[in-house]
Amino acid sequence: MLNLTPCLALLQGRSPDADAAAAMGMAGLACGIVVIGAIIGLAIAIAIILFLGKCLKKVPAPYRKMEPGMVWLLIIPLFNLVWNFFVYKAISESYQGYFQSQGRTDVGDCGKNLGLAYCICSCLCIIPVVNMLAGIATLVLFIMCLVKFAGYKNQIPA
Repeated sequence: MLNLTPCLALLQGRSPDADAAAAMGMAGLACGIVVIGAIIGLAIAIAIILFLGKCLKKVPAPYRKMEPGMVWLLIIPLFNLVWNFFVYKAISESYQGYFQSQGRTDVGDCGKNLGLAYCICSCLCIIPVVNMLAGIATLVLFIMCLVKFAGYKNQIPA
């Protein structure tokens, strides 16, 4: 059961005992760590979304399968698990369409299967026990996918 006596003592201007003060300090520290972690996670997500948007912006408009602003829907929790499938497929198909119009056949599927594997593994991360292996695979596939997209982005002239 939750003991609110130390909190009430502080509100009334009285000093709680040392153990209660230490417990409150630890709770405050834990809350601070969670908030800092959430801010860092959000900053990383925004950086990734900006990168994916730039990948789509680099592809000329007639070949884009998705508008770059639609990538921002990845910021929505849980919905992003589904939206990943649309974003990574659209980016790879956009690159593929552009490079095919240039007569290039050496680019293959432009990371479509790699993106699909990443999306599937990221969905597996919500399943207990499976998430331990899927998390590692997701990270590796994610990095490979971003590197591949960056390579294709650099092959498109300004």
